[in-house]
Amino acid sequence: MAALRSRLGGRLAYGGDYNPEQWPEEVWAEDVKMMREAGVNLVTVGVFSWTLLEPDPGHYTFDWLDRVMDLLADHDIAVDLATPTAAPPAWLPYEHPETRPLLADGTRLTFGSRQHYCSSSPIYRAKAAALVERLATRYATHPALALWHVNNEYPGVDGCHCDASAAHFRRWLADRYGDLDALNRAWGTSFWSQRYRAWAEITPPGKVLGAVNPAQRVDFRRFNGDAALECFTAERDLLRRITPAIPVTTNFMASYKFLDYWKWAAEEDVVALDAYPDARDPLGHVKAAMNYDLMRSLRAGRPWLLMESATGPVNSRRRNSARPPGQLRLRSHQAVARGADSVMFFQWRASAFGAEKYHSAMVPHAGADSRIWREVAALGSELRDLAEVGGTRVESEVAIVWDWPSWWALEEGGRPLADLAFHDQALAHYLPLWQANIAVDMVRPGADLSRYRLLVVPNLYLVDAEGAANITAFVEHGGHLVMSYFSGIVDENDQIILPGGHPGAFRDVLGVRIEEFNPLQDDESLTLRWSDDGSVSTASQWQDLMRTESAEALATFTDGMFGELPAVTRNTYGHGTATYIGTQLDTERLASVLTDAVATAGVRPVAQVPEGVEAVRRHAADGGSHLFLLNHTDAPITVELPTKTALHLPPQGVTILREEA
Repeated sequence: MAALRSRLGGRLAYGGDYNPEQWPEEVWAEDVKMMREAGVNLVTVGVFSWTLLEPDPGHYTFDWLDRVMDLLADHDIAVDLATPTAAPPAWLPYEHPETRPLLADGTRLTFGSRQHYCSSSPIYRAKAAALVERLATRYATHPALALWHVNNEYPGVDGCHCDASAAHFRRWLADRYGDLDALNRAWGTSFWSQRYRAWAEITPPGKVLGAVNPAQRVDFRRFNGDAALECFTAERDLLRRITPAIPVTTNFMASYKFLDYWKWAAEEDVVALDAYPDARDPLGHVKAAMNYDLMRSLRAGRPWLLMESATGPVNSRRRNSARPPGQLRLRSHQAVARGADSVMFFQWRASAFGAEKYHSAMVPHAGADSRIWREVAALGSELRDLAEVGGTRVESEVAIVWDWPSWWALEEGGRPLADLAFHDQALAHYLPLWQANIAVDMVRPGADLSRYRLLVVPNLYLVDAEGAANITAFVEHGGHLVMSYFSGIVDENDQIILPGGHPGAFRDVLGVRIEEFNPLQDDESLTLRWSDDGSVSTASQWQDLMRTESAEALATFTDGMFGELPAVTRNTYGHGTATYIGTQLDTERLASVLTDAVATAGVRPVAQVPEGVEAVRRHAADGGSHLFLLNHTDAPITVELPTKTALHLPPQGVTILREEA
């Protein structure tokens, strides 16, 4: 990241995807002139250009890209050069139809969109590597080159079932388990007579009459991510060998379910994100904030890149509405506030044809005489003045546990509650912390937790022994834990953690024993009485039938067929405390539990500001900081801060305060 900042003269990156191949060459001169006017200093080039760079197998044509790269360099605009391997040209699936993904139902994808390749295909990998090596060699010393952008929005399909993938899956399993006895134990193949006697008998989980073995499904998720990651690292290694000084990234897709981004982030030089929160979603800005915190956390708080976002409507929703005035600026600064060192858009100039011609751009169909262009140009001017924010960090004393294998396992079939969704649970627990302006990191279960005072676990259905021990030790050493229901139930192989009742992984630290789960019907709710003040609230969706062992009940179910039972508990364990929520609390009560835990843990908000204002602080190494205040409401708000005169934030307004050490 430092190398990129240096290449950009210390400024934040500003720009977007530039697709000059969609336009006559005479438009290119106008493009770079307008880029300079808007303060653009970085553009992504070549994402979907494979067919132009290699129109026939082994025949390469770089002359048009040479002219683009030279033009951008002449105007001091750096290039995030993409390897165009996300969209193979028509000749590849025509000559090698086996490279096309095979879905679980036996459907073979055809040419005509993008990402129509099997990650396990040796032919695809060889063709991609040959192109990437040529590309890197040609532009290794080009003055415009500042960053490598590998592929685009991995992984394409959610699991290929072709013969090459099946063979690759078997090799992956052999590496993971070593022998078939270990695999049979991990998958529990004594159930339903599923035992394997030879590796060749194993296939990817496909269409079956009943339910698929959930352990096999979770392993197939792991494998799919690793197969795609092998494609990324193969290209990355080529790029690093030829251009060792140029950082390498790929673009993530927010809280995307099907890739374990903890593993991916460890393999790249900087995290990059494509973010498209719904402009009209009342919680769109909160979902965006959660995703930004996740991206920042993937590499231990280092700044990340907002690689794609939208200046206006997208084209993927049922109704793709325009952004309200000012929201483009507000949402862009929100990303910077939460650790982004760039604001980039898809795309520079709105397409005149193709599947995304109604997707907004920095230069809309209306051209420079448009609201969007004026907002784009104004934002570029503002970002020039925020150079010193680059490289600074957000600091947090609260963390939320976020684990992809647990997410996959939770949402498999055959669970007590079919519609229990990890992302919904994460957002429900994140929202009160966002509203209270509490800085939050995301962590994996086995992460170093020593810097945190409070750990929140919205759901951790699957956890290995290391992760469970780490969370338990966090509490024992003085940390505060808030954990919600259906956590600590199965191990990494989706096998119930025995003996003695649930939650097997966390019984001691929580001080409770759960005998049964009682998911509530859609129209069913229960009443809770709170021990501190005798107040009542409503619970829905879930009821743990549990008893306290060493914990005390903070709230009790007072009705329902099972009578009075503890619903929310608190346990002292070692030097810390663990709060357990054995039901789905209403929004107000969940917020109360979390904010009480924040106060008990001694965590302070970033700033005391009115409702609807987001406050985020980025800290510099010299002790100074920048405080971002973002008004997400449609009304003006006055903010009063200690030692500051009253600040007046207009609707959708932003104020950034520089704070000395």
